[in-house]
Amino acid sequence: MKITLDIVGTPKGDAAIITLTNSRGASVVLSSIGAGIMEINVPDRNGAVADVVLGYKNIADYLYDGPTMGKTPGRYANRICHGRFSLDGKDYSLPVNCGPHHLHGGPEGFQNRLWKYDIGSDCVTFTLCSPDGDSGYPGEVVAEVTYRWSDDNTLTIDYRASATAPTPLNMTNHAYWNLDGEGSGSAMGHVLQVEASAYVETDETLAPTGTLREVKGTPMDFTEAKVVGRDIKEPFDALVHGKGYDHCYAFDAYDGKGTLFKGAELYSPVSGRRLVVKTTYPGMQLYTANWLTGGTPEGRHGADYKDYEAVALECQMFPDSPNHPSFPSAILRPGERYHHVIVYELDVV
Repeated sequence: MKITLDIVGTPKGDAAIITLTNSRGASVVLSSIGAGIMEINVPDRNGAVADVVLGYKNIADYLYDGPTMGKTPGRYANRICHGRFSLDGKDYSLPVNCGPHHLHGGPEGFQNRLWKYDIGSDCVTFTLCSPDGDSGYPGEVVAEVTYRWSDDNTLTIDYRASATAPTPLNMTNHAYWNLDGEGSGSAMGHVLQVEASAYVETDETLAPTGTLREVKGTPMDFTEAKVVGRDIKEPFDALVHGKGYDHCYAFDAYDGKGTLFKGAELYSPVSGRRLVVKTTYPGMQLYTANWLTGGTPEGRHGADYKDYEAVALECQMFPDSPNHPSFPSAILRPGERYHHVIVYELDVV
């Protein structure tokens, strides 16, 4: 494994850009801004290499960007409704930054921090200390995100954390996938299968109602592989409210015991590239990049990214879990160890 390090200046200080290149010449480019993915360069069925995740031309644009491009949101990825939750009899208030809700840890979330980094033989570990009271969250949290790149083009992300007081915690990766290459246009022709027979129902503000709704018989059904954009314009409330897919799917195989299982598969008939997603998390936010037009920084090679040019597959805890006792618990307590895994397997078929 060849690993190179570049240091670049940003408005928040020097950031590390770390490139891991395997024996086949495929590479992953990581950044200490938000412990994020900047590039994943892999071949198509004809051997032509392209970057299959969206990213920005200017490094400074990764700070405070609306899409949270490729980064690690936190403390709580996704929404906490109205920025409020109660824990052990105490009420907490968080900054509201997405309509009436708290999203991705708020405006100063993990995605907008410079993480410390440590380079191994085939991996990079990013570490962040989030102090007690950070954005309203209780307890100090020490979070670690380790990326490991293999010779068979598999990227494994290992999430670990500890806390000094009970606190909600939910980390994920927010990569935007286009398996034809970033800047190539719409990804709505990709084919997707999700191993989930239910999704988290939401209201018109995308706030979870607390109910898991069956996908069968609805446009939300990806239990059998289908073209991502086939039903996206259907007059179905969830799709209308989100302007496309922006909902958390509840994986059938989740057992709460840390078991790694296949959650989703994305395929491009054009390039032949396939992405298999495995995880230990209970859910996955499927987001079809519904809000890129007009407000997204310039793409890595000059592209003006538009809505629906990517698919985000964000494995995570359910949104707003602290306010729904029936959901898998997202509370980390002192003495416990937060540990979840996301695996991205890339190949061609």
